[in-house]
Amino acid sequence: MPRDSQPQRPRCARLELARKAFQIEMSAADASPNTHFSQPQRAQPHPNSVPESSKAAESLPVTSSMPMDIPEQQATLFREVLLLLEGKKFPYAVSGAFALRQHTGICRFTKDLDLFMTASTSHQLLPYLRQHGFECEVCDPVWLAKVHKGEFFVDLITGMSNAVIVVEDSWIERAHPAMVHGVKTRVLAPEELVASKVFVAKRERFDGADIAHIIYGTYPNFDWDRELQLVGEHWEMLLWSLLLFRYVYPAQTHYVPPRIWHELLQRLEDQIAKPDPHPTFRGSLVDENMFAIDLNEWGLANLLEDRRQRRLSELERANGRPNLLRMPKDAPRNRRSA
Repeated sequence: MPRDSQPQRPRCARLELARKAFQIEMSAADASPNTHFSQPQRAQPHPNSVPESSKAAESLPVTSSMPMDIPEQQATLFREVLLLLEGKKFPYAVSGAFALRQHTGICRFTKDLDLFMTASTSHQLLPYLRQHGFECEVCDPVWLAKVHKGEFFVDLITGMSNAVIVVEDSWIERAHPAMVHGVKTRVLAPEELVASKVFVAKRERFDGADIAHIIYGTYPNFDWDRELQLVGEHWEMLLWSLLLFRYVYPAQTHYVPPRIWHELLQRLEDQIAKPDPHPTFRGSLVDENMFAIDLNEWGLANLLEDRRQRRLSELERANGRPNLLRMPKDAPRNRRSA
């Protein structure tokens, strides 16, 4: 009888045979003097794990359009910084919670004010703010400096921590007029706001819902050609976000134009049909902690370090101040977006 035509054993019969085979194997192992089976031991916690009981309970934010009150000291700091920047005409745009509210109506409490600007502007701005009594520090020259007064602070952001997306002059030029704590200013355009969030896809922070809300809230004015330009070679991260948007809002699939769906899906199909013969592992660009084992134990390429070192070299050449560009050991490497 041909093999394909032989009758198949019922699934329960196959399971019974497998069980008996396992029992025979275990009996043989018990008879062997060189085989030892110890009693199961309680698993030791991973060195990086924290017992659940020791973790402080955190209340996760719930999206709402209800404005939230913030301490007057915090609002005063935000106004002071914004007025100083406006007075000297520094080019910047507000991002984070304030930009999200402008484009979606979602109100979110935030302890900081995110200001996006070019690295050149940040380099010029820090001495100016120090002269006006603010404590300033470069936390990570690739993307972040902080301005303090008391427990509240303002973030000066020049790109993403993985160095693949960098703030350029066009980001500021395209910003939308807005009022923030009584100061006439500007917030990032929705396209730049999405670009700033596509790599915020970590275990502890994921901005996919923000992206979905921005697309939902700005239809039909979202500039998709600009978005493709911003994400560039990282278009797959955008496609991932768009698939989430379609899953969440199936009735609004058309909020993403058909030509954008077709272009991105065609790119994906082409990549699958004709794969890169020398692809590079990119997990570290998404989350260096969750993909640490790939780098440290499996020997895959660390594209994150390559990108960051390239960006640091660019900044050193531009600013001519290598001493300011040394990486602090405790520098925040994860982009946390408001």
